[in-house]
Amino acid sequence: MTRAQLASLITGFVALGVILDLVRRRHLRVRYAGMWLVVGIGMTVLAVSPGLLDRAAAVLGVVDPPNLLFFVAIIVLLVVVVQLSLELSRVDEKLRILAEELALLRHRTELPEGPSPSSEDDDSSRAPR
Repeated sequence: MTRAQLASLITGFVALGVILDLVRRRHLRVRYAGMWLVVGIGMTVLAVSPGLLDRAAAVLGVVDPPNLLFFVAIIVLLVVVVQLSLELSRVDEKLRILAEELALLRHRTELPEGPSPSSEDDDSSRAPR
């Protein structure tokens, strides 16, 4: 095993460990962790079987195997960006709705409901002298 393969293998295992730890500590949700686990497993598989990338490049007609790796990495990053953009849009909409609801609740609680019974203008609440 070459140094590059060993470095890739170690990096793949470290990536898997970090992702699993983030999920365990609830810093990363499981639905996002799935994609990162696939990336970590892919790195590990490519490190163990370096000829796999060469064969995949030959089947797909890519002249230089690293170009296939970069292409796949770009696709993965695009998927991540789209996924995060969708999630940001959902959170933004929820935040807008919550802000509107909060404004309505504040408006309701700050409105006067009429004269208070302890008002000095109200003679019916006073005891006779």
